[in-house]
Amino acid sequence: MKLQGNTFYLSFGMVLFLCLLLGLGSGCVSKQEQQPSAIKVSQSSALYVPQLLERHAMIGTVEEQRKVTNIYSELKAALQVKPEDYRKRLQMAQLCMLEARATGEHGHYYPATLKILDHILIENPPKDVKFGALSLKASVQLSLHEFADAKETAKQAITINGYNALIYGVLVDAHVELGEYEQAVKMADKMVSIRPDLRSYARISYLREIHGDLTGAIEAMQMAVEAGYPGYEETAWAGLTLGELYKKSGALDKAEAQFQGILLQRPHYPFAIAALANVHQKQNLTHQAKAELMQAMEIIPEVSFYIDMAKIMKAEGKTQEVQQMVAEILEMLADDVANGHKMDLEYARLYLELLEQPEKALEYAKRAYEERPENIDVNQLMGAIYVYMDAPHTARPYVEKAARTGKIDAELKKLNETLETS
Repeated sequence: MKLQGNTFYLSFGMVLFLCLLLGLGSGCVSKQEQQPSAIKVSQSSALYVPQLLERHAMIGTVEEQRKVTNIYSELKAALQVKPEDYRKRLQMAQLCMLEARATGEHGHYYPATLKILDHILIENPPKDVKFGALSLKASVQLSLHEFADAKETAKQAITINGYNALIYGVLVDAHVELGEYEQAVKMADKMVSIRPDLRSYARISYLREIHGDLTGAIEAMQMAVEAGYPGYEETAWAGLTLGELYKKSGALDKAEAQFQGILLQRPHYPFAIAALANVHQKQNLTHQAKAELMQAMEIIPEVSFYIDMAKIMKAEGKTQEVQQMVAEILEMLADDVANGHKMDLEYARLYLELLEQPEKALEYAKRAYEERPENIDVNQLMGAIYVYMDAPHTARPYVEKAARTGKIDAELKKLNETLETS
């Protein structure tokens, strides 16, 4: 499991179960209700009631979309009658987090989720609701790349309930992103001891990958996929990660079959479509790869899809098209930043890999390094920038730190080879 935009914190099944447990019925949201602003304030109280954006027709099944709409409508109606209902507020926040993950509309849903949660937390909710609010807030903070804050919020939650597996999962992710890998392993062991399921197996897999055990990582991710419900978004995400592990091990055929299998269970899943595009690009099927990326881009506004397309165009020598695509990417990144999302690494990679401006890339990479000096990915990027700038002596400490866990990474291997010959 990797922390880029979407993560394993909430599943559709989890949110749906919580809401249907209350016996919520049907309802609808008209297009007239959908406003561009992220937050709508109810006139009867200070409670924030976010708008539910219309999903792209290809996101999820028709049944899933209908259930999400119905749950939202019933929650909204219930809160208009009883705005002090903490549990329904929390369920609304959970639904917003789910939709952020499913639709890619992070700028709309993350601020909405945080405002709902902050309204809960400044009051005096029951302990179980406070725990849920803190847990969800930590998950949002992770998604916004506020890793240190997420760790502290998760620690607050654990003082209320130290026997919940999901909160230890949040701590695994926070420790990983901060480069605190020993602590991450301890939290993962705690998590799997409480609840061995998709989420805990996925984290065990990622930690094994970080420490160079690709075979063990694949085994754990296979267990994660088998533990999930077919067709659910989180199961598709686990399957996607399994395919990426196959790809890293050099088994492109297995990776392609895995991505195709995801699409049989969850048609039009944009991340699987984009992953297939990457495989086909490696197989020199450029036309097919571009068509698949275009399809994924039409479904959700995921910046990584645009970056992958720009890289293909750059390889084709289409300078003008690359410039147009980069302008769109910069606009998307700026929107994320405006909505509280830290994107320093994304900016750094963009300026290094697409625009070939290492000085500008270094400016952003240093910001990430100041916050996460022990993270191996941050150190690898710092090393790559200095290698590009022909400063091997400056690059070497960063590359050495990036390699300290034994992670198998083709780009890191190239950096080491370059430094050995310099």
